[in-house]
Amino acid sequence: MKKSTLFIFLLFALTACVNTTKTDNAQQEWAPVKINGQLQVKGRFMCNEKGDTISLRGVSFGWHNLWPRFYNAETVKWLKNDWKCSVLRAAMGAYSGVEDGYLVNPEFALKTVEKVIKASIEEDIYVIIDWHAHEFYPELAKEFFGSMARKYGKHPHVIYEIFNEPTHEHFWPEIKVYAEEVIAEIRKYDPDNIIVVGTPHWAQHVDIVAEDPITGYDNIMYSLHFYAASPLHQVPLRERLQKAIDLGLPVFITESSGCEHTGNGKLDIPEWTKWIEYLEANRISWVSWSISNKNETCSMILPRGSYEGGWDTDVIKPTGVQSREYIRFYNTTDRNYENLR
Repeated sequence: MKKSTLFIFLLFALTACVNTTKTDNAQQEWAPVKINGQLQVKGRFMCNEKGDTISLRGVSFGWHNLWPRFYNAETVKWLKNDWKCSVLRAAMGAYSGVEDGYLVNPEFALKTVEKVIKASIEEDIYVIIDWHAHEFYPELAKEFFGSMARKYGKHPHVIYEIFNEPTHEHFWPEIKVYAEEVIAEIRKYDPDNIIVVGTPHWAQHVDIVAEDPITGYDNIMYSLHFYAASPLHQVPLRERLQKAIDLGLPVFITESSGCEHTGNGKLDIPEWTKWIEYLEANRISWVSWSISNKNETCSMILPRGSYEGGWDTDVIKPTGVQSREYIRFYNTTDRNYENLR
């Protein structure tokens, strides 16, 4: 081989190595927990361990019992590195009469959800452990969250969501009693990590909660869910949220989408964008629903898409495309993550 040819070959090989290393390092550096550490609530804001106000942005997995194949380390890694999620939500279905739900098959439920919890800790991003229920199961919830706090409470990655969506039949006084019991159980083993409390009427009435929040515990937040294409989830819901944050309530949007509240119907990008811009302006964290392949608008992946990430845009449904765009844009332009880029 001629010297000139050899030189060009070696230069090409070295450049390829450097570029690969840069890519690998860039992926390794996207580790939001590394820079933010232990989360805390100060006033109405989520803050990092330094006390700086931050926002988390990410996606929720669908119910574990319906889409367990997405619950794996490869999907977590892809959502971290490609979608640039800073938080993921593991939605453990806790319903009576549901196949493979926690109430009928707790061993399978734990095994499935813990794959995402462990992988999120390994990938150094935050993870919401979601009790995905619409009914009260206080003893089971205390048992579950006590177990989760004993296993994972030492990790700053963990956030507990103790009641996904109380229905219109659940009023704040009884939700509050339930929440205080579950919070007390978690705090036996984990004094620090954030706990998110469900709010009345499908996580819609944070304004009611703001008049009578839980006291006696630190690092408590409250959930609000929106589906931007439904008229009642537009201006009226933002007005209730504004009232709540004006009263100092710390709110976390743990579930949201641009479609109708049924999870189906049209995708309203303009209204969804209004929501995201409002949340960003008010430093409120948000999560989109859901990583699943159901035939509905809010589902993000087509049935022919892999269960282990690696998705090209042709297998990501419109809700997923838009969610990914929002997440990547705001997480990669957020000053709190400058050291990770």
